[in-house]
Amino acid sequence: MFFLSGEEVSPAQESEAEREELTDLSRQRSYDLASSATTITAPAEPGSESRVGAFPRQASNEWRESLLRRMLASGDILAVVFGALWIGFFAGENVSAFFWVVALVPVWVILAKLLGLYDRDQRALRHLTIDESAPLAVWAVLGSAAAILFFHLPVPGSLSSTGAGHLTLAVFGSAFVLRGLTRYLWRKITPPERTVIVGSGPETEAFLRKIELFPETHLEIVANVPEMDIDELRRGDGWLQSIDRIVVASAATDGRDVARLIAIGQEQNIRLSVIPLTRSLFGTAVQLSRIADLPVLEYRTWAVARSTLFLKRSLDLIVSLISLLVLLPLFVLIALAIKFDSRGPVIYSQRRAGAGGRPFLMFKFRTMVRDAEEQLKDLVPFDKLAEPMFKLTNDPRITRFGRFLRHWSLDELPQLVNVLIGKMSLVGPRPEQVELVERYEPEHLFRVSVKPGLTGPMQVYGRGQLVFEERLAVEREYIENLSLGRDLRILVLTVAVALGRKGAL
Repeated sequence: MFFLSGEEVSPAQESEAEREELTDLSRQRSYDLASSATTITAPAEPGSESRVGAFPRQASNEWRESLLRRMLASGDILAVVFGALWIGFFAGENVSAFFWVVALVPVWVILAKLLGLYDRDQRALRHLTIDESAPLAVWAVLGSAAAILFFHLPVPGSLSSTGAGHLTLAVFGSAFVLRGLTRYLWRKITPPERTVIVGSGPETEAFLRKIELFPETHLEIVANVPEMDIDELRRGDGWLQSIDRIVVASAATDGRDVARLIAIGQEQNIRLSVIPLTRSLFGTAVQLSRIADLPVLEYRTWAVARSTLFLKRSLDLIVSLISLLVLLPLFVLIALAIKFDSRGPVIYSQRRAGAGGRPFLMFKFRTMVRDAEEQLKDLVPFDKLAEPMFKLTNDPRITRFGRFLRHWSLDELPQLVNVLIGKMSLVGPRPEQVELVERYEPEHLFRVSVKPGLTGPMQVYGRGQLVFEERLAVEREYIENLSLGRDLRILVLTVAVALGRKGAL
């Protein structure tokens, strides 16, 4: 069972318990309950109220989620007000349109509620604003349509179709930004969910690793136990009122145990998450469907549609061409800075493995000294690598300005030329050096089954922090579920990751 700070534990028991706990934790990260600033505290008596951070027991989840819903609604109201300001004072509409659109704020909030925009966060451990971009766009369109219908009533003022278009774009854009900022602020002002992990082994380690890579899950691991006795849990010893979530990753937990945990969670207002113990079964799963009450996993066993590939290539051409034209002044400034900073060419080219393993020359802004390739042979002997990948922290070959370029991912911009000529795509697995691809095992070759990308799943799911196995996993999931919508999502997330500079080398 768990260790309760309100119970008396002998030194010998405490030492043994700590050793058992540390054995079950991830190899990447340890959680020491004895030294934790927030421990699970049992109430003094059954009817008393204990505190979890600043929240009453059994109410922290409701309070936390209710606060987020109110904050999101406030952000949506500000977005509508901004849209009204835009059409009323900058888009050429009648100034009275501003006041009447603001008067329709309750309608916008009701529409958002009906579309589920205030209830999505509690349904997933990691919910990002980009995940709700489609319903958010629908909300902006419906709200603008409601405004047009309203102006057909006998009210002073009018709203043209052009004004409605401006309103839709202004509300969607501002709501997208404000919702992202709202979630960030909410995570700063609310304590994380106090979470207990049940289970041990690779699934538990993988979950702990994801919590480490993605702090926006907003979880605090307060205990990890190998197995859980459901009957003992059902009786409760006080600690049950001090946790917010249970994550199950135990082979000994069957369907009946999960059903009982669901009942306990509903009674105690504790969230429940279950990690599938056969992760490989979900590798190519597209979605979970149902035939009545029977859950069915639908797998992608068909080839990617040619229309999808055509749209992907069209997106590559349009975005790369426009980006090269718009960024041309920036390219000139970067080239001048590189020349002033160190001796050598501005553009660095290297043989990388493309689709089908065929080599091509990949372009980058030079961020290293002129003889970097010769130095690499001494720094990283490829024939002695345990895995066909490497990363050098504090690489001595990087120049002063090169370090700045890498931190902001600006050194990758010349690859837009590779995208334009069709050797790369905007999104895909990152192109690897030919010498490393030659050392791939057969199970690794899926990485070169599609065009490499300027950005990709590795860049938004951990970047340089990922080990080789994790990198393969996120890239396989991308390739097996390739779609234009997923590419757009990764492109948006890439901007956020680049600005945050997390995981950059």
